[in-house]
This record gives sequence, C-alpha cells and structure tokens, in this order.
Amino acid sequence: MTSNRRNDRERETSEFEERMLFVNRTSKTYQGGRRFRFAALVILGDRNGRVGMGIGKAKEVPVAIEKAKSIARKNMIQVPVENGTIPHDIVGENSTSRVLLKPAAPGTGVIAGTVPRSIAELAGITNMLSKELGSRNKVNVAYAVFDGLKNLRTAKQVRAIRGITAPAAQPTQAGGAQ
Repeated sequence: MTSNRRNDRERETSEFEERMLFVNRTSKTYQGGRRFRFAALVILGDRNGRVGMGIGKAKEVPVAIEKAKSIARKNMIQVPVENGTIPHDIVGENSTSRVLLKPAAPGTGVIAGTVPRSIAELAGITNMLSKELGSRNKVNVAYAVFDGLKNLRTAKQVRAIRGITAPAAQPTQAGGAQ
C-alpha cells in the first residue's frame, strides 16, 4: 500500500480537535486595485492537557488556516490539569494584554471570554475562572493565556525544583500548645 503526505497529515491531526478563533483581512492598494491578505488564528488540543496555537498568513483563507494548523502543531505545550482545573492562580502577559487564570471548584465550568474559553476547553480544563485585563486584542490575549498556561506548576514539580521531599504526616500533639 502506498502512502502519501496528505493521508499522513490527516491521520496525524485526527488526534487533535481544532478551533478557528478568527480570520483577519488586510488590504493594500496597488495601481491595479486592492490586494487582500488573510491571517487566521487556530487552536489545536486533545482535551487531555496538550494544546497549541498558531497564526497563519496567506493570500487565501484556506491556505492561512492550514498554515496556522501546522504552526499550532509545532507550538504544542503540556498543561498541568488537576481534577479538571489548573493547580493555582496565575497571570499571563503579552504586550499590553494580561489574563488572570484562577482554579475553580468542580461544577463551576469555564467562565471566561471567547479566547481563554477555547484554549481552556481544548486543553481539557473543565473548571476555571478568567479575566482579561488590559488590551482585549484576540491575538495578544491568546499569547497571554499561553504564557500563563506555560508557567503553571504542580506542587510535585515545585517540590522537585526546590529539592524538597514529600512532606511526611506529622503526628499532632494532644493537649494543645505548651
């Protein structure tokens, strides 16, 4: 059986769910008229902790989307998800955009704007709160969310970085303080 690149590519992306957040159109005026170019922002994720983001630019929308997908595949990050939420509060920053990400109790859902919600859902986060601070430009907000998710650490990772072993259960003293 022969295989070609297109079939390999389709099989490769089948493990990821994709979401196109927006397409931006720009134009430049030349002597013969206007020429349009498009930029597409695409998020890929497996809903199991892996998520990627890409921006593709081209003269046609489908080509821009394909470029964005391939860039998103290359820019995958692993997000620590504990019980359906993130381990701790964090603020992600990019340019003038800041995004506050907070863990939430089970059953809360993802309470966030369009961009952080899409990224969180494709990363497999089911309970989270977020607030966009500063600029609400979709591209900058997406980069800020990724900055926050990249900097998340679990308690186990922090202990390993600091060289601390897991805390042992200490017996409590009966009778109060002496």
